[in-house]
Order: sequence, then C-alpha cells, then structure tokens
Amino acid sequence: MTFRITTQTMAAAASRNLAAAQTRLAGAQETATSLRRITRPSDDPAGAAQAMRVRADAAANAQYSRNIDNGTAWLTSVDSALGDATDRLIAARDQVQQSLNDARTPADRAAIAQVIDGLRADLLATANTTHQGRNIFAATADAPVAFADGNPPTYTGVAGDTVQRRYGPDQTVRVDADGAAVFGTGTSSVFGLLDSISAELRAGGTGAGRLAQLDTAITTVTTARADAGARLSSLTAAKDANATAKVALEANRSAIEDVDLGTAVLDLQVQQTSYQAALAVTAKTLQPTLMDFLR
Repeated sequence: MTFRITTQTMAAAASRNLAAAQTRLAGAQETATSLRRITRPSDDPAGAAQAMRVRADAAANAQYSRNIDNGTAWLTSVDSALGDATDRLIAARDQVQQSLNDARTPADRAAIAQVIDGLRADLLATANTTHQGRNIFAATADAPVAFADGNPPTYTGVAGDTVQRRYGPDQTVRVDADGAAVFGTGTSSVFGLLDSISAELRAGGTGAGRLAQLDTAITTVTTARADAGARLSSLTAAKDANATAKVALEANRSAIEDVDLGTAVLDLQVQQTSYQAALAVTAKTLQPTLMDFLR
C-alpha cells in the first residue's frame, strides 16, 4: 500500500519539529542563565527528590551550627563565672590564713571579717550570673536569680533539670551548671560557710576550723569548671565537624542541581544551531503553493 504524504502533513510535522526545537532552546537558555540543572521537579523527579533530602540535611546542619554557637556562649559564661568563684574562695582562704597570725588583734579580725563579707557578696553575684537573660546556674527555672539573697541564700533552680543543646542527630550537650551542686544549698552552702567564718572572726576567733571546708568548696568549683571546659572542648570539635559537613552537603547539592557553565554554554549553542536549522527546514517546507494564490 502506498501512502500519500500531503503538504498539510509535511507542514504539521515541520511545525511540531520547530516547536520542539524552540522548547529545547528556551530550556537551554534558562539553564545557562540560572546555572541550575533542576529548576522544577519535572526536570528530573529523582534528582529533585534527592536534592530535597540534601537541602533538608543542610537545613538541619545550619540549625546545629546555631546551637553550637549558642552552647559555646553559654559554656564560656559558665567557665568565666566558675573561674571568678574560684578566685573568690581562694581569696577568702587567704584571709583566713592571715587571721591565724597571733599578732592579729580583734579589730584586725573584724576587718578581715568585713573583707570576707565583701567576697561573699561578690560570690553571690557570680552565682547569679546570667546569659541572655537566663541564669546559668538555675537550670530551666525562670526566677530572676539563681540564689535569692538571705541568710543563707535560697536556691531557686530546678533540681535535676538541665539546659541542653543539640549539635547532631543524636548528640546533645549540657550548657549550664548545677548551682546547687557547685555552691551548695542552705547553711551548708559556700555562702553559709563564709557567713560562719565572718561570725567567728567578729567573735574573736580565727576561722581555722573552716579551712578544710574551704578547700572542699574550692575543689568542688574547680571540678565543675573542668567539666564545663570538657563540654566546651566537645562543642569546639563539633563546630569543626559541622563546618566540614556543611561543605560536603553543599558540594553534594551542587552536583545534583547545578550545571557546569561551559557545558551550559555549549548546549545553548547547540540548541541555537538546531533551532536555526529547524527554521530553515520549515521555511523550505512551507513554501507557497498554487492554492495560496487562488484564495
């Protein structure tokens, strides 16, 4: 059987081919302009799904980075406060040591008691250190201060609770310190200890019997500071790992979504040539016929 190819059939085919060439050219132009291989899911459904997963991982990585920065700031404040507390307690011990001198008069010891009172006030201010309006020694409590002033001060934190920051899918770190464990509570707290020393000095004593308690308090604070330092070091290492992961995720995303500039330009030139050829072929195919002049 012989099929007859009409002029109308040829014109329709030429028109379809021209439209297809024009569509490819438009796509190549968009790709070369945006340098993106995937601009809509229909461009590559599988690649688009993979890109969405990578972008979700990148968003999580960015949140972890913010958490690391926030946790680092918290722990830096904790470390600084515990350092100040250690200095205050060591200074109080030195004052007690000075009171042991037999040449000290009751007036001298009263003056030392006044110094102890000042160190106690400074220590209380340190225990109430805040970071961005939050008490760093009161866990998740929303009280104005971690230790409400009194005789002795009252701890207002939430016992057993902690402030955590997540820096990985299954990794968290505590960024506060337990004020009750570090400074104690009630009459057994460091504030009660300093009050007792001050009272003994004013009564004519030396406070010598409190040196062992001061040593224990100093050890407790320095141990807490070492623990905070270890957590700070873990966040520093996590920050480096987070930065490395960020680079890897961006490289992965780029490999999926982006296109090389040279490749995009080359494809654009090919599609332009193809479109010009389609125009030329269509012009030849759709030449005027006798019927065009008999209308």
